[in-house]
Amino acid sequence: MGPQAVNTARGEVAVRLGNEVHVVCLTLGALAEIEGLLGVSGTEALGARFQTLSAQEVQAMVGAVLRGGGRAPEGTLPNMTLKEAAAALVAAFEAAS
Repeated sequence: MGPQAVNTARGEVAVRLGNEVHVVCLTLGALAEIEGLLGVSGTEALGARFQTLSAQEVQAMVGAVLRGGGRAPEGTLPNMTLKEAAAALVAAFEAAS
């Protein structure tokens, strides 16, 4: 699959997960989903919580930013490495700031 069009003004970023390029975006909905998943409120608490993430939490967070990018239905995630997942999350958070 070739690169997908992204709306950088919206904070979308194209990232490689597995053998495909996907669009991620840290929307308000994705951020709220991540906060709920991790049981925190606010970016300061979120940053502190990132120090103790489980693999399951990382995977769920990637799902949230993929859905924020409008490209991944609930329950379907690409096959990805931890390095790819972390890079996708960093890219989504950086694009949103």
